[in-house]
This record gives sequence, C-alpha cells and structure tokens, in this order.
Amino acid sequence: MGTSQKRKKEKQKDFQKPKLKVGKAKPKPSNYTDTSFRSKAIVVNQQSLSVTAPTSTAQFSHHLALLSSKSDTQRKESLSHLTSRVAEFGSSLPQPLSMILPKIAPLLLDASSGVRTQVLKFLRSLSPLEVQENAASLLPYIRAGMTHLAADIRSSTVDVLIWLVDVAGTEIVACSGGWVKTLNCFMSLLGWHTAESAKWSANRSTMGSAGRPTVKALTALAMFLRAGLRGEDEDQEIHKEGEDSDYGICHPSIQQHMIPTTSASYAYLNLFGQPRDVEGEMYETREDRLKIFVERYRALIERGVDNVRKEGGDIGRAAAVVSRILREAEVSQ
Repeated sequence: MGTSQKRKKEKQKDFQKPKLKVGKAKPKPSNYTDTSFRSKAIVVNQQSLSVTAPTSTAQFSHHLALLSSKSDTQRKESLSHLTSRVAEFGSSLPQPLSMILPKIAPLLLDASSGVRTQVLKFLRSLSPLEVQENAASLLPYIRAGMTHLAADIRSSTVDVLIWLVDVAGTEIVACSGGWVKTLNCFMSLLGWHTAESAKWSANRSTMGSAGRPTVKALTALAMFLRAGLRGEDEDQEIHKEGEDSDYGICHPSIQQHMIPTTSASYAYLNLFGQPRDVEGEMYETREDRLKIFVERYRALIERGVDNVRKEGGDIGRAAAVVSRILREAEVSQ
C-alpha cells in the first residue's frame, strides 16, 4: 500500500499548479535549452579570400562549370560571360572546343528561352573553322530539339540548325547520321511522314498556327537540302580540275584511276562489316545522299511542298524555294 500511495502523489504533482511569488521568476521546463550565448567568430563555408584576382582562364573554367546550375539566371549570366571571353580570346580558347561543346549543347533544350537565345549567341561567336571540325557533336541535341514537345524549343532549335548549315553544311550532311536522321526529324517537324499527314490541315497540328515557325522550318529544310544535294563535293571539284588539266588528254577515264579522296572509299561493298545501319551511316558523296533521298524522302517532300504552296504568302514562297532545289537535284541526277 505504501508504494501505491507514493505513485498517486507523483501523478498528482503533474496536475498541481505551482504557486508564483512576486519577484521570483517562473521555473523553467525540464527540456529548456539556454541560447543566451554569443559566438565570437563567423565561419562561412566554401569561401576563400585572396589578394590576387583570378585569371581569365580560371574565370572561364568557373563559368563553364556553372552551366549546370539549377538557376536559369545563373546559366544565362555564365553563358554571357563565356560569349564575351570567346570574343576576347579569339581562336585560342582556354579549353578545346571539343570539351566546351558537350557542356553547351544540352542547353539547346533548356526550358528558359533566355538561356537558349544566349546559347545561339555563344555559338555564333565561335570560329567557323572550329565549328566545322566539331559540328557533328551538336547534331544529336539539334535533332532532339526538333522533335521536342515544346513549340518554342522546336523553333529555337531550328534557328540553331540554320546557323549550323550556313557555317558547316558540308560537314553535317556527311557525318554519321547527319543526312538520314536529320531528314527524319524534318519529316516529323513538318508532319510529312505519310500522305495523310502531309496535308496542310494535319501539318498545322504539328507546327502550330501557320506563320513564322513553318516558314522557318521550310527555310531550314531548303538550306539543308541545298547543302546535301546541290553542294559541290570533293569528287566534283577533282573532276573539274581534271578537265582543266592535261591529264584528260592522256586518258579519258583518268578520274576513275585516281586515288580516292573519301575515307573508306570501298565501304559501300560492306565486305567485312556488320549489317547496314541506313540511318547511322555516313553519306560523304552527293551521289550517296541523292540515292537514299530519292528512295525515301523525295515523294514525301514533293507531296508536302505541293500542299503547303497552296497557302501562299511567306509560306508559299518558302515552299517554292524547296521545290526549286528538288528540281535542280533532278536535273543534275
């Protein structure tokens, strides 16, 4: 009984109201933590103070690392800084362009329109010769942007493609997958995969409202086809040189006995290779590109262009340019 009485008294203590006296502080609870102390030092993590300012090369590498920041404002400011530095350094960049482009190219699909606009400004500031050597690394991201769900990303990616074709058209149509895969993206962008999708009514659902985006896509297609079908290849240049020289007098078919100028000139035989990957192959010569174009795309593009030309206006004029390039390719075939 003594133990039970003790437990009752302990339980009653929890419900007893303490008596407060004048001038005496209220008792503190059992879980009270004293926070009245003051710190005598402030520690800031990840900060280094130096008397000397960082070099331009160090700042370039720093802003290049900030391109993966979660803040779109930070990404845009870093791209702006890199663009100004490219103009300052010229062709002698702190890092090779082959290491810079893999960090820049993913921003072509950025959700912020300001970042994508700044990416195009950065690319335009690069040396055309260096872009030609590394153009193939941009194509996968451009093709991903051309088939993106967001209309503004598709539109900005087409702007980048127009710039790239203007700077390095021969290189992108001849690289691995540059011809067939890009044409597939154009068919998806314009909605010309089938006879039904090539109709102008179905085309509007893919490109949005008729206007500037469609004109831009047709302009990019015309430039791409001109680079692949009408551009002068190395074989044509050598043929012209042979006609102007005295070698043609010795033998009329001397060009067939010259050393090939393209890499893997007998690759079309596929003697020891894997089964052919039509989309991923390199079509280095105009004849190879024209052959696959006639087999797969000419009928689709001609049908789509005929439907689009009925709209008239800027769209009709852009479609007329594509149609003229197709006619010139047929004449030279």
